[in-house]
Amino acid sequence: MIIDKYKNPPQTNNQDKPLPFLSNQKKSYSKKVADICNIDKELTFYIARHTFANTVTLTNDVLIETLSKMLGHKNLRTAEHYTKVLDS
Repeated sequence: MIIDKYKNPPQTNNQDKPLPFLSNQKKSYSKKVADICNIDKELTFYIARHTFANTVTLTNDVLIETLSKMLGHKNLRTAEHYTKVLDS
């Protein structure tokens, strides 16, 4: 049902994909989140990827191989760049 719903997506750069791809590169989105949460630091896509990689996945025992695929990396070593050792 989901694929049928998005069978004819608006013009995007991913015509070969079954579902539309939403860009997360628009800086104003992260600025709005920072404003709502009263965060004085500039939030970036880079920070969001690191937070996702460490907080959401690795601290919840997601395998680095799975994280690598979720981040769209072809090489596992690229995903290692997003990880850091946590005390917990």
